[in-house]
Amino acid sequence: MNTASAEEPRWLNDEEQRIWRAYRHATTLLEDHLDRQLQRDAGMPHIYYGLLVQLAEAPRRQLRMTELAMSAKITRSRLSHAIARLEKSGWVRREDCPSDKRGQFAILTDEGFEVLRRTAPGHVSAVRQALFDRLTPDQQKAFGDAMRIIAEGLQPKDAGADLPWLR
Repeated sequence: MNTASAEEPRWLNDEEQRIWRAYRHATTLLEDHLDRQLQRDAGMPHIYYGLLVQLAEAPRRQLRMTELAMSAKITRSRLSHAIARLEKSGWVRREDCPSDKRGQFAILTDEGFEVLRRTAPGHVSAVRQALFDRLTPDQQKAFGDAMRIIAEGLQPKDAGADLPWLR
């Protein structure tokens, strides 16, 4: 008995293949560009910078670890490793959650806030130069609209969704 599906995959047409490859190429180069800038200016990868930003924007500069994993779109394991590294740098500390003995807060320290304050101008300049300065206002809007549609489609609301922060 043949268990393989008889249905042929919906292969990408030439234009879709061109778009897909351009997306992969651009996102790889953009992530590398931003990582190099942040490593040079602050000694941290882009993902760590994003975590510091999330904490800086949170009330009292703190978030529960589960909330931080969800907003960063990463696994709890990856977040735990990143927070451990940020703790070693003195930029973040953890505190147990008083209302949930299993929960913890990640808290941005004053030193971490200062690193973010010093690093932000170079980072926003790198983002602007690599992305926004290359697009017209109409292209920026279309790009933002497309990214929102893609992100929404990849974040189903069902309880059994396989999302990074639930792993």
